[in-house]
Amino acid sequence: MESIADYWLNHYDWSAQQRALNEYPHYLAVIDGFRIHYLHFRSKDPNAAPVVLTHGWPGSFLELLKVAPMLAHSTSDPFHVVVPSLPGYAFSERPFSPGMNTFRTADLWVKLMRQLGYDRFVAQGGDIGANVSSVMAWKQPESVFALHLNYIPGSYRPWVDEATPLRPEEIAFKHEAQNWYDEKGGYWHVQATQPQTLGFALNDSPVGLAAWLIDKYRDWADCDGVVERRFTHDELLTHVSLYWFTGTIASSCRMYLESRKAPLVFRRGERIEVPCGVLHLAKEEPMPPRAWVERAYNVIRWTQKPMGGHFAAWEEPDVFATDLREFVAPFRNQARRETAAV
Repeated sequence: MESIADYWLNHYDWSAQQRALNEYPHYLAVIDGFRIHYLHFRSKDPNAAPVVLTHGWPGSFLELLKVAPMLAHSTSDPFHVVVPSLPGYAFSERPFSPGMNTFRTADLWVKLMRQLGYDRFVAQGGDIGANVSSVMAWKQPESVFALHLNYIPGSYRPWVDEATPLRPEEIAFKHEAQNWYDEKGGYWHVQATQPQTLGFALNDSPVGLAAWLIDKYRDWADCDGVVERRFTHDELLTHVSLYWFTGTIASSCRMYLESRKAPLVFRRGERIEVPCGVLHLAKEEPMPPRAWVERAYNVIRWTQKPMGGHFAAWEEPDVFATDLREFVAPFRNQARRETAAV
């Protein structure tokens, strides 16, 4: 932290970062009276598949800036790429009343995509974005023709009964997940119960905010505990600066409280039937086994990679883009035929 604080104070150039960020296609939309910030990368191919990429915490739209242009400007299997900022993050409006959870966000995203002319699209997400994307596919399958995840939501609970008892690997995962939350889940507990109280402290100290965020970049990325092996100081501090200058740390943490009140829990007979592809990078944890995921997801592709961590698109953009393209490829023409029929 001494090194990072010194660099931030004496060497970091926020103005240069602003100029670079302003080169990207930023937009604002008002959906149901709520302001949403998003980036929109249109492919030159009019038949490109639309995809909405949703980030999580402690991330932002910044973690998707490497892959979005790659997907939009690809000469083979391109996408129209939409990257929204979650409510309470970056330049999206901050919710001032309860209820802005992942279910409400999923509804906003579908309406945003329709407003942009995309009635059928791919939903992709990691972290909180995986929850939002899952809800879109579950509750509005007429809009989502493929679901791609690089994380399985922590609140996800499928229906389990005597007819389908837990397998040994599922039992082991539940123990591993509990141990992970006991040892590393302090951030989750405070953000899911007292995000506003935490927010006063973090919004009052730039070094405190940097420590809170960068600790997770270090712990969750594939960097062997040395965060500079994976990200530059400029990359790290641009994320921190975005939170600092927008004053959104408390509102971003609030999504944990809202998600705790509205978890991704499936009752008997409930499933996500939209085809699902899962990209599992090596250092992502706790990551459930395929059997646990398949209880409620229609998993047709499961890709395991020996590198990378929680921030898949930021850490391994080539791997991320390739897996998404390969997964979506079989569904592109089907989605076009369905759209034309409608």
